[in-house]
Amino acid sequence: MDAAKVLGRYDAEIRADPPPELGVERTWVDGVLRTTGAYNHIGWWTFGAAEAAAVVAREAAFFAGGGLQWKVFDHDGPPNLPATLAAAGFEAAEPETFVVLDMDETSLSQQAPLGIEVREVSDRAGVLDLMAASNAAFGRDDPRRTEALVARLGDPTQRLYVAYADGVPVSSGRLELAPGKAFAGLYGGGTRPEYQGRGIYRALVATRGAEARRQGCRFLTVDARETSRPILERLGFQALTKVRDWELPDRR
Repeated sequence: MDAAKVLGRYDAEIRADPPPELGVERTWVDGVLRTTGAYNHIGWWTFGAAEAAAVVAREAAFFAGGGLQWKVFDHDGPPNLPATLAAAGFEAAEPETFVVLDMDETSLSQQAPLGIEVREVSDRAGVLDLMAASNAAFGRDDPRRTEALVARLGDPTQRLYVAYADGVPVSSGRLELAPGKAFAGLYGGGTRPEYQGRGIYRALVATRGAEARRQGCRFLTVDARETSRPILERLGFQALTKVRDWELPDRR
Protein backbone atom coordinates (compact mmCIF):
# COMPACT_ATOMS: atom_id res chain seq x y z
CA MET A 1 0.00 0.00 0.00
CA ASP A 2 1.29 3.46 -0.93
CA ALA A 3 0.73 5.27 2.38
CA ALA A 4 1.09 8.80 0.99
CA LYS A 5 -1.30 8.09 -1.88
CA VAL A 6 -3.93 6.51 0.36
CA LEU A 7 -3.67 9.29 2.95
CA GLY A 8 -4.04 11.91 0.22
CA ARG A 9 -7.11 10.18 -1.13
CA TYR A 10 -8.60 9.84 2.36
CA ASP A 11 -8.00 13.53 3.06
CA ALA A 12 -9.70 14.56 -0.18
CA GLU A 13 -12.66 12.17 -0.01
CA ILE A 14 -13.47 12.02 3.69
CA ARG A 15 -11.88 14.86 5.62
CA ALA A 16 -12.21 17.72 3.13
CA ASP A 17 -15.58 16.55 1.80
CA PRO A 18 -17.29 14.50 4.53
CA PRO A 19 -20.61 12.82 3.76
CA PRO A 20 -23.85 14.37 5.04
CA GLU A 21 -25.06 13.14 8.44
CA LEU A 22 -28.40 13.55 10.14
CA GLY A 23 -28.28 16.09 12.95
CA VAL A 24 -25.13 17.95 11.93
CA GLU A 25 -24.27 20.92 9.74
CA ARG A 26 -20.97 21.61 8.04
CA THR A 27 -19.81 25.13 7.28
CA TRP A 28 -16.60 26.58 5.88
CA VAL A 29 -15.45 29.58 7.95
CA ASP A 30 -12.22 31.32 6.91
CA GLY A 31 -10.10 28.23 6.36
CA VAL A 32 -11.85 25.86 8.81
CA LEU A 33 -14.50 23.23 8.09
CA ARG A 34 -16.79 23.24 11.13
CA THR A 35 -19.14 20.41 12.05
CA THR A 36 -21.85 21.50 14.49
CA GLY A 37 -25.06 20.06 15.88
CA ALA A 38 -25.18 16.56 17.35
CA TYR A 39 -21.44 16.94 17.93
CA ASN A 40 -18.86 19.68 17.42
CA HIS A 41 -15.81 18.73 15.37
CA ILE A 42 -13.02 20.16 13.24
CA GLY A 43 -11.30 17.67 10.97
CA TRP A 44 -10.09 19.80 8.05
CA TRP A 45 -8.56 23.24 7.57
CA THR A 46 -6.42 25.19 5.13
CA PHE A 47 -4.76 27.92 7.21
CA GLY A 48 -1.01 28.26 7.64
CA ALA A 49 1.34 28.76 10.56
CA ALA A 50 1.04 32.55 10.57
CA GLU A 51 -2.74 32.36 11.02
CA ALA A 52 -2.81 29.46 13.49
CA ALA A 53 -3.01 31.42 16.75
CA ALA A 54 -5.79 33.71 15.54
CA VAL A 55 -7.83 30.91 13.97
CA VAL A 56 -7.54 28.60 16.99
CA ALA A 57 -8.51 31.45 19.34
CA ARG A 58 -11.52 32.23 17.15
CA GLU A 59 -12.69 28.61 17.12
CA ALA A 60 -12.16 28.23 20.88
CA ALA A 61 -14.30 31.32 21.44
CA PHE A 62 -16.99 30.13 19.03
CA PHE A 63 -17.30 26.73 20.71
CA ALA A 64 -16.79 27.99 24.28
CA GLY A 65 -19.14 26.17 26.65
CA GLY A 66 -20.23 23.59 24.10
CA GLY A 67 -17.09 21.52 23.72
CA LEU A 68 -15.13 20.76 20.56
CA GLN A 69 -13.02 17.91 19.20
CA TRP A 70 -10.20 18.89 16.82
CA LYS A 71 -8.66 15.85 15.12
CA VAL A 72 -5.03 16.20 14.02
CA PHE A 73 -3.06 13.65 11.99
CA ASP A 74 0.73 13.56 12.05
CA HIS A 75 0.92 14.53 8.38
CA ASP A 76 -1.21 17.65 8.92
CA GLY A 77 0.05 21.20 9.01
CA PRO A 78 0.80 23.77 10.11
CA PRO A 79 3.63 22.48 12.29
CA ASN A 80 2.75 24.83 15.17
CA LEU A 81 -0.87 23.63 15.40
CA PRO A 82 -0.49 21.20 18.36
CA ALA A 83 1.32 23.79 20.50
CA THR A 84 -1.24 26.41 19.51
CA LEU A 85 -4.14 24.17 20.49
CA ALA A 86 -2.53 23.43 23.86
CA ALA A 87 -1.97 27.13 24.53
CA ALA A 88 -5.65 27.82 23.78
CA GLY A 89 -6.86 25.33 26.40
CA PHE A 90 -7.36 22.22 24.29
CA GLU A 91 -6.46 18.94 26.02
CA ALA A 92 -4.65 16.20 24.09
CA ALA A 93 -6.10 12.71 24.17
CA GLU A 94 -3.84 9.69 23.91
CA PRO A 95 -2.51 9.30 20.35
CA GLU A 96 -4.00 6.55 18.22
CA THR A 97 -2.74 4.81 15.09
CA PHE A 98 -4.59 5.36 11.83
CA VAL A 99 -4.74 1.92 10.23
CA VAL A 100 -6.17 1.02 6.82
CA LEU A 101 -7.19 -2.25 5.17
CA ASP A 102 -7.29 -2.45 1.38
CA MET A 103 -10.06 -4.98 0.74
CA ASP A 104 -8.90 -5.36 -2.86
CA GLU A 105 -5.72 -6.89 -1.47
CA THR A 106 -6.88 -8.57 1.75
CA SER A 107 -10.20 -10.22 2.50
CA LEU A 108 -11.76 -10.57 5.93
CA SER A 109 -13.28 -13.91 6.88
CA GLN A 110 -13.99 -14.43 10.55
CA GLN A 111 -16.89 -16.49 11.81
CA ALA A 112 -18.46 -15.52 15.11
CA PRO A 113 -17.33 -17.81 17.96
CA LEU A 114 -19.65 -20.58 19.08
CA GLY A 115 -22.50 -19.15 21.15
CA ILE A 116 -22.03 -15.59 19.84
CA GLU A 117 -24.51 -13.90 17.52
CA VAL A 118 -23.57 -10.67 15.71
CA ARG A 119 -26.57 -8.56 14.76
CA GLU A 120 -27.12 -5.22 13.06
CA VAL A 121 -29.37 -3.13 15.33
CA SER A 122 -31.66 -0.37 14.12
CA ASP A 123 -33.86 0.74 17.00
CA ARG A 124 -33.51 2.39 20.40
CA ALA A 125 -33.36 -0.94 22.21
CA GLY A 126 -30.46 -1.95 19.98
CA VAL A 127 -28.66 1.33 20.69
CA LEU A 128 -29.06 0.73 24.42
CA ASP A 129 -27.55 -2.74 23.97
CA LEU A 130 -24.68 -1.24 21.97
CA MET A 131 -24.00 1.32 24.69
CA ALA A 132 -24.23 -1.30 27.45
CA ALA A 133 -21.49 -3.32 25.76
CA SER A 134 -19.44 -0.20 24.99
CA ASN A 135 -19.73 1.18 28.53
CA ALA A 136 -18.60 -2.16 29.97
CA ALA A 137 -15.69 -2.35 27.52
CA PHE A 138 -14.40 1.19 28.04
CA GLY A 139 -15.58 1.97 31.57
CA ARG A 140 -17.60 5.04 30.66
CA ASP A 141 -21.22 6.11 30.46
CA ASP A 142 -22.20 8.92 28.09
CA PRO A 143 -25.98 9.46 27.79
CA ARG A 144 -25.47 12.17 25.17
CA ARG A 145 -23.70 9.67 22.92
CA THR A 146 -26.68 7.35 23.27
CA GLU A 147 -29.05 10.09 22.16
CA ALA A 148 -26.76 11.06 19.27
CA LEU A 149 -26.82 7.47 17.96
CA VAL A 150 -30.60 7.25 18.38
CA ALA A 151 -31.02 10.52 16.48
CA ARG A 152 -29.18 8.99 13.51
CA LEU A 153 -31.25 5.79 13.32
CA GLY A 154 -32.24 5.51 9.67
CA ASP A 155 -29.21 7.51 8.52
CA PRO A 156 -27.82 5.48 5.58
CA THR A 157 -24.25 6.45 6.50
CA GLN A 158 -24.44 4.70 9.90
CA ARG A 159 -24.62 0.99 10.71
CA LEU A 160 -24.65 -0.32 14.29
CA TYR A 161 -23.65 -3.84 15.35
CA VAL A 162 -23.90 -5.76 18.62
CA ALA A 163 -22.56 -9.19 19.51
CA TYR A 164 -24.70 -11.18 21.94
CA ALA A 165 -23.92 -14.13 24.20
CA ASP A 166 -27.14 -15.81 25.35
CA GLY A 167 -28.99 -12.56 24.70
CA VAL A 168 -26.51 -10.42 26.64
CA PRO A 169 -24.74 -7.63 24.67
CA VAL A 170 -21.02 -8.32 25.06
CA SER A 171 -19.39 -6.39 22.20
CA SER A 172 -20.35 -3.64 19.79
CA GLY A 173 -19.12 -1.38 17.02
CA ARG A 174 -20.18 1.20 14.47
CA LEU A 175 -19.66 1.41 10.70
CA GLU A 176 -19.57 4.85 9.06
CA LEU A 177 -20.20 4.87 5.32
CA ALA A 178 -19.59 7.57 2.72
CA PRO A 179 -21.77 6.81 -0.32
CA GLY A 180 -19.87 6.94 -3.58
CA LYS A 181 -16.47 7.05 -1.87
CA ALA A 182 -13.80 4.44 -1.34
CA PHE A 183 -13.51 4.59 2.45
CA ALA A 184 -15.59 3.27 5.33
CA GLY A 185 -14.69 3.81 8.98
CA LEU A 186 -14.91 1.43 11.92
CA TYR A 187 -15.57 3.13 15.26
CA GLY A 188 -16.28 2.27 18.86
CA GLY A 189 -15.33 -1.41 18.69
CA GLY A 190 -15.00 -2.90 22.15
CA THR A 191 -15.73 -6.07 24.12
CA ARG A 192 -16.59 -6.67 27.77
CA PRO A 193 -13.38 -7.68 29.59
CA GLU A 194 -14.69 -11.12 30.57
CA TYR A 195 -15.39 -11.93 26.89
CA GLN A 196 -12.12 -10.70 25.42
CA GLY A 197 -9.71 -13.07 23.69
CA ARG A 198 -12.44 -15.18 22.06
CA GLY A 199 -12.46 -13.65 18.57
CA ILE A 200 -15.62 -11.58 19.07
CA TYR A 201 -13.93 -8.28 18.18
CA ARG A 202 -12.48 -9.86 15.02
CA ALA A 203 -15.94 -11.14 14.05
CA LEU A 204 -17.36 -7.62 14.45
CA VAL A 205 -14.61 -6.22 12.23
CA ALA A 206 -15.32 -8.84 9.56
CA THR A 207 -19.08 -8.27 9.70
CA ARG A 208 -18.69 -4.53 9.28
CA GLY A 209 -16.12 -5.03 6.54
CA ALA A 210 -18.50 -7.28 4.62
CA GLU A 211 -21.20 -4.60 4.74
CA ALA A 212 -18.75 -1.93 3.62
CA ARG A 213 -17.76 -4.14 0.69
CA ARG A 214 -21.41 -4.59 -0.26
CA GLN A 215 -21.73 -0.82 -0.26
CA GLY A 216 -18.88 -0.53 -2.77
CA CYS A 217 -16.08 0.55 -0.42
CA ARG A 218 -12.49 -0.51 -0.97
CA PHE A 219 -10.77 0.69 2.22
CA LEU A 220 -11.58 0.20 5.91
CA THR A 221 -10.10 2.71 8.35
CA VAL A 222 -9.72 2.67 12.14
CA ASP A 223 -8.30 5.14 14.63
CA ALA A 224 -6.82 2.28 16.63
CA ARG A 225 -5.95 2.24 20.30
CA GLU A 226 -2.96 0.22 21.36
CA THR A 227 -5.29 -2.49 22.67
CA SER A 228 -6.81 -3.07 19.21
CA ARG A 229 -3.96 -2.15 16.86
CA PRO A 230 -2.15 -5.54 17.07
CA ILE A 231 -5.40 -7.41 16.39
CA LEU A 232 -6.17 -5.23 13.38
CA GLU A 233 -2.64 -5.61 12.01
CA ARG A 234 -2.96 -9.38 12.24
CA LEU A 235 -6.13 -9.06 10.13
CA GLY A 236 -4.18 -7.19 7.45
CA PHE A 237 -4.61 -3.53 8.41
CA GLN A 238 -1.55 -1.34 7.86
CA ALA A 239 -0.47 1.55 10.08
CA LEU A 240 -0.18 4.74 8.02
CA THR A 241 0.17 7.55 10.56
CA LYS A 242 -0.68 8.70 14.07
CA VAL A 243 -3.80 10.69 14.94
CA ARG A 244 -4.72 12.60 18.09
CA ASP A 245 -7.91 14.24 19.29
CA TRP A 246 -7.60 17.64 20.94
CA GLU A 247 -10.58 18.32 23.19
CA LEU A 248 -11.93 21.69 24.23
CA PRO A 249 -13.80 20.88 27.45
CA ASP A 250 -17.58 21.01 27.44
CA ARG A 251 -18.53 23.41 30.23
CA ARG A 252 -22.26 22.74 30.10
